[in-house]
Amino acid sequence: MFESLGEKLSNAFKKFRSKGKLTEADVKAGMREIKLALLEADVNFKVVRDFIKIVSERAVGSEVLESLLPAQQIVKIVNEELTRLMGSTQSKLTIASKPPTIVMMVGLQGAGKTTHAGKLAGLYKKQGKKPLLVACDVYRPAAIKQLQVVGGQLDIPVFTMGDQVSPVKIAKEGVEYAKQKGYDMVFIDTAGRLQIDEVLMEELKNIKVEVNPTEILLTVDAMIGQESVNVAETFNNLLDITGVIVTKLDGDTRGGAALSIRYVTGKPIKFVGTGEKLDTIEPFYPDRMASRILGMGDVLTLIDKAQAAYDEKQAAEMEQKLRQQTFTLDDYLGQLAQLKNMGSLDQLVGMMPGVNRSALKDAKIDETFLIHTEAIIHSMTGMERAHPEMINASRKKRIAQGSGTSVEEVNKVLRQFDQMMKMMKQFTNMGKSRKGKKMLGRMKMPF
Repeated sequence: MFESLGEKLSNAFKKFRSKGKLTEADVKAGMREIKLALLEADVNFKVVRDFIKIVSERAVGSEVLESLLPAQQIVKIVNEELTRLMGSTQSKLTIASKPPTIVMMVGLQGAGKTTHAGKLAGLYKKQGKKPLLVACDVYRPAAIKQLQVVGGQLDIPVFTMGDQVSPVKIAKEGVEYAKQKGYDMVFIDTAGRLQIDEVLMEELKNIKVEVNPTEILLTVDAMIGQESVNVAETFNNLLDITGVIVTKLDGDTRGGAALSIRYVTGKPIKFVGTGEKLDTIEPFYPDRMASRILGMGDVLTLIDKAQAAYDEKQAAEMEQKLRQQTFTLDDYLGQLAQLKNMGSLDQLVGMMPGVNRSALKDAKIDETFLIHTEAIIHSMTGMERAHPEMINASRKKRIAQGSGTSVEEVNKVLRQFDQMMKMMKQFTNMGKSRKGKKMLGRMKMPF
């Protein structure tokens, strides 16, 4: 996400850095490049105009022009203003003081509303909530079935009354059902249209009146660019939405919607969809997003992902096994599973500060090695996984055939495992000396 915008902004900053001391003319020329970069990223023209005005005013002040490192000061200002533009601080979902919390999902057809109703419900289920999905899209073919499939994958119940009952009645009955059965969150999947029309809006207004939702979340597709801002403005004027979910930020998108919506509607982006899987939804942090856009990484989100995939009890057991050198290929497989739970490798790499965007542009991060490694280890016997040293040439051939890989790939997995064990042996030996113990005391195990 924002790859092209980040690259163009980075090039603009390089020109500032090459100047040393800056003049007002230098700042003006640099701001012209930043302006073009934002417009090309599909950021709303009014948003760009006001953003450039504020940054320019700050950049020609004595704080920058008289600074020893003026380029860094400008990057700092752009970072601060981007953060402010997107809402300054994270805006959390409001939880009703008296259950259930009712979240009404609205948006155009194709924006990912049904899927993200499920994603949100799944996210809060992980946090200990008891969610219910309510199927109010009675117009789109198979919309109810789609929600039921999503609910089934997440083990979340779906309330439906079929497609012959009015959506207003379904919403009302769904909320009543939630109260009776003790569900503390209700996610209402309303109907979308291919374009905004009066019938759709009237129906949504009636649902709002009937159920009095805690939140009205608009789902917008980042891929439709400027149009997403117009959609957000229209829905907000008619329904007074409480927040926005921007979807498909992982796609080939210029990202202008995420930078424009807060400014145009005054309503915060609360979540972003970053993939097709049902766990690819993230709370929206303006400061973290600004850092990603400017190529500064997003260490905090990376840590959040690691903690979500991290099993403390299992980690303690792994550390003990590594110290006692009883770590097996089964354990190794468990660690790979935790890595996969953190998300796709290219997204994780993109969150690391200092990663060169242009260097990664044509690089393809091959995630098949994780799949192949799993298949190879699963093709081994229990004895082989516990004692990989016993795996000879004929066993390797059998394992390769069983996993659909090659002997070379089997050798690579065994070699990587052996290298890791040698490294851990060095740590263990180092821990036996007084100096080593002191160093190890300051270190954390890699798993």
